[in-house]
Amino acid sequence: MDAQTDTASAAQRENAWRGFKAGPWQSRINLRDFIQRNYTPYEGDASFAAEATPRTRKIWDKLLPLLIKEREKGVLDVSQEPSCILAHGPGYIDKDLELIVGLQTDAPLKRAIMPKGGWKVVESSLKAYGFEPDPAISKVFTQYCKTHNDGVFDAYTPEIRKCRSTGIVTGLPGAYGRGRIIGDYRRPALYGVDFLIAEKKREYAELDERHSTEEVIRLREELSEQLRSLGQMKEMAKLYGYDISGPAATGREAVQWTYFAYLAAIKEQNGAAMSIGRISTFLDVYLDRDLREGKITESQAQELIDDLVIKFRIVRFLRSPAYNELFSGDPTWVTEYLAGMGDDGRTLVTKTSFRILNTLYTLGPAPEPNLTVGWSPRLPEGFKQFAARVSNDTSSIQYISDDLLRPKYGDDAAIACCVSGMAVGKQMQFFGARVNLLKTLL
Repeated sequence: MDAQTDTASAAQRENAWRGFKAGPWQSRINLRDFIQRNYTPYEGDASFAAEATPRTRKIWDKLLPLLIKEREKGVLDVSQEPSCILAHGPGYIDKDLELIVGLQTDAPLKRAIMPKGGWKVVESSLKAYGFEPDPAISKVFTQYCKTHNDGVFDAYTPEIRKCRSTGIVTGLPGAYGRGRIIGDYRRPALYGVDFLIAEKKREYAELDERHSTEEVIRLREELSEQLRSLGQMKEMAKLYGYDISGPAATGREAVQWTYFAYLAAIKEQNGAAMSIGRISTFLDVYLDRDLREGKITESQAQELIDDLVIKFRIVRFLRSPAYNELFSGDPTWVTEYLAGMGDDGRTLVTKTSFRILNTLYTLGPAPEPNLTVGWSPRLPEGFKQFAARVSNDTSSIQYISDDLLRPKYGDDAAIACCVSGMAVGKQMQFFGARVNLLKTLL
């Protein structure tokens, strides 16, 4: 590409950004359109990547002793305040050092209880790790509130109940969410929460003219819940000193707004897999603009991604020992799907794809977040070589065929858990159970 063409392309990208941000809001949410019009594919190598800053090391060093204590105890600490978006006040690792803020409770690695899923799993988990369950909370969620687990067993047929009790049908304990959904946590950063609220109100109003069928009644109820949650997310951000009613204006705000959306989800949901989705190419649009305008340096861009990944690494749920018998360790599957190819033939690799993998050097190897590379032979050579090197050095990258995933789910797809693909923010899957066929034969 010659310099004149490159300049024209840059101008087109800038005009697309300005038109999208400054023009009238579109009537529908379309993250993919924004990404396609504004991202900058990167086909170079990792030579630009920055090392961890002293600030990043200080943050990580504060967590290391807590992680050691957690491994010794199994669970470091628990709050018995039933978790929701606004259940806990602001929590920090180090308020003066953090660039990206927000914790599930009021302290790092302090777990919350989620009794809406089912009281028995909360009770058994607390007792297993030496905590005495709060009798008042126990009374509420055994006598007054129907839990998810109650609903699951109400729906079982007598045959399925027998299969569960004999171990023919196995799987996750009933109190864990059975659906897999990847929230589109990028939306608050691009649109601002007020716009998302306005869109939900518009959807709600459109139901007024429809006959009140069971489906319409359910939609009205669900939209009301969504509106309340969006309002609570704004309140949660205010507790940390942020106003997320409008779109993010900088790279730092884009990272923070996206994380606030994810944080709201993990305060509400103890899912088997709480994937983050596909955020690297989206965030790169903001970081790339800030870099071109001289607002940040590459080191500062890496710092923002480092802080975000630190938050992903300390996501914790209170789960029973039975859960850890099914899986190795204490997994949360905070899966980020990165790289891959676009439907138009351009790679979706950006510099932020490198930055996220680079956290395995700046912070050291770790199983979380579950970094999943969408692999294709057409990926840029520089990225393939870097991914291979990081894999060899850290054993901390998962790969999946983007060429198989993309035709079915599109180029804005992601992974729930470790292999389950879906379009981000548009689909969900029902998570079934394992059937022990050998035991059936016996």
